[in-house]
Amino acid sequence: MWAIVEIGKKQYKVTKGETIAVQRLAKAKGKITFDKVLVVSKNKTIEFGTPYLKNAKISADIVEEKKEKKVLIYKYNRRKKYRRTQGHRQILTHLKISDIATAKQ
Repeated sequence: MWAIVEIGKKQYKVTKGETIAVQRLAKAKGKITFDKVLVVSKNKTIEFGTPYLKNAKISADIVEEKKEKKVLIYKYNRRKKYRRTQGHRQILTHLKISDIATAKQ
């Protein structure tokens, strides 16, 4: 069983027991549920939402918040002695999917 869920304006394909990294969420610890489920596949049957499925929810446990690898931005203009380096580390929230619930179970 798998599902496609929208978390923070991005879509993720998830299965039960999988751990995914998403953009930082406001909640730091505990359990969280997502109701913006677009597609659910169970036993070779696929349900599509318009745009979201009603009565479908994804439950997840927040594992940790962690910084990603550093992303370097390098600006350069040739023959002008212009060079700028900048970088940042994005903070990600790691989620472990505990349940995929639909209305037809």
